[in-house]
Amino acid sequence: MTTDFLAPAAIAQIHPQAVALSGCWTARGMGDREAELALGPARGQQPITLDASGIEALDTAGAWVLQQMLAGQGGDGAMPSLQGLPPEFAKLLDGVRQRAAGQANAPAAAMPATPNVLARLGRSAASMLEQLLAMLTFIGESSHAMFGWLAHPGRIRWRVVLFNLRSAGFDALPIVGLLSFLLGVVVAYQGADQLRQYGANIFVVDLVGLSMLREFAPLITAIIVAGRSGSAYAAQIGTMTVTEEIDAMRTIGIEPQELLVLPKVLALVIALPLLTVFADVLGIFGGMIMAKVQLGVGFAEFLDRLVKAVSITSYLVGIGKAPVFAVIIVMVGCFQGFRTHGGADSVGRQTTRSVVQSIFLVIVADAFFSVAFSLLDL
Repeated sequence: MTTDFLAPAAIAQIHPQAVALSGCWTARGMGDREAELALGPARGQQPITLDASGIEALDTAGAWVLQQMLAGQGGDGAMPSLQGLPPEFAKLLDGVRQRAAGQANAPAAAMPATPNVLARLGRSAASMLEQLLAMLTFIGESSHAMFGWLAHPGRIRWRVVLFNLRSAGFDALPIVGLLSFLLGVVVAYQGADQLRQYGANIFVVDLVGLSMLREFAPLITAIIVAGRSGSAYAAQIGTMTVTEEIDAMRTIGIEPQELLVLPKVLALVIALPLLTVFADVLGIFGGMIMAKVQLGVGFAEFLDRLVKAVSITSYLVGIGKAPVFAVIIVMVGCFQGFRTHGGADSVGRQTTRSVVQSIFLVIVADAFFSVAFSLLDL
């Protein structure tokens, strides 16, 4: 029924205890007079009768206004009564009345309880377990892709491998060399005062050689690469995930692990041992300079003692850690990249997690290596 030519909603006082309602009681018919109509006429202690026989149209907005009038919103007098409302309008009013009664009787929403320490600990443990299982799944998928590479060597994308070898290896030489040189200087400087007190200046070679070749060089190199290349892996794959490039690759039949993960693993497994050797050289050089300045140990004397102090086993122990560190860095970085969802903020969050987790796992792996080598007397 159209309401274009119906009269607007109106209230007319017939006598002190009777009010006539007429017109179009709809959102359009009431216009901006909804609040005024809801208040209704002032009433006293005698009951007021609302004659609704003149109502020509009614919708939920008008029914809500009638319900407010019947609920006694207009004053402290007696509750009004309604008569003459057409049956089809009465059904709508009953529905609005039931809905209003249900909202009034509904219990207030309970505030969520603040989780206690045990609840937070449980949620953190569950989240860590879920992430661990997801990481194991990711490692399994990457291993399956690696077996596919080995079975079909023609699928190896050497151009991508060489690009990652350059970006993660060659481009990292300056920062790795500088920090390793400074670390060698610091180690020799810190030990110089103690060694001078006992007249054991020559043993600065043992200190610098063993600490740099066996522990500091592979560890500092892995940490630098984790912060530099591991974060780049997570950001690259995370951005591709957000822009749905990963889904597009799967749609056209390209396995993301083969294109994005395995070339990085192969490149860094090659690059990180070479970077460790470079760090060994620069660290020893820094220690040589500080030994010459602080303790008067010449370069020739330093190198002669270095050959005797550091065995080939200690040197290989340091180099042997690098491939394991490389796998940890790549897998953690790529895993966090694939877990990106949402927008750009998620990319930054997963990149931060990749750096923190890879450095943590590298240090944990180094600790395991130290314990294992100690048990094996290496």
